[in-house]
Amino acid sequence: MDNISLHIEALIFASEEPLKLREIKHCLQILFDKDFEKTVLLNKITALQQKYHQGSSAFNIVENAGGYRFLTKEIFHPTIAALIKQKSKKKLSKSALETLSVIAYKQPITKSEMERIRGVNCDYAVRKLLEKELIKINGRSKDVGRPLLYGTSDKFMQHFGLNSIKELPKLKEFKHEENQIGKLPE
Repeated sequence: MDNISLHIEALIFASEEPLKLREIKHCLQILFDKDFEKTVLLNKITALQQKYHQGSSAFNIVENAGGYRFLTKEIFHPTIAALIKQKSKKKLSKSALETLSVIAYKQPITKSEMERIRGVNCDYAVRKLLEKELIKINGRSKDVGRPLLYGTSDKFMQHFGLNSIKELPKLKEFKHEENQIGKLPE
């Protein structure tokens, strides 16, 4: 492997999305102030793919969505599935979901406003939502003490498949069940 191959490998590794050949070429042109032929770059990528395919590595360089990216080899899919299963168990508590709902519909909102709406302390829920990056701090209120203002994050939008906060269902769309305690059957 030569120096260019190492740079290509680093670019593919660092990219969060499949890296297209033209992006690799552009980065290398900037770095080396030299124009690279596509066939030369394709040969380097093919050599890297062979290196990972034949070597004792858990990864391959795979052509995916019109670009190149590192993916785990199929034999390690059960290992990755175990990790995903473990992470999925880390779901939000009912209290965190309620707090997240309040933030989503009332943002930007202070913690004291959340607590007034929910009627309970929200410290733990807010901390967990910040850790999971579902909410973010949007600045400070102009109220006394200048409390922090919270709002939903891009990760919230991605997680719930929203393009805009306006896509949330309207509160009036939720069906409010009447209190069922003590209601006689009809």
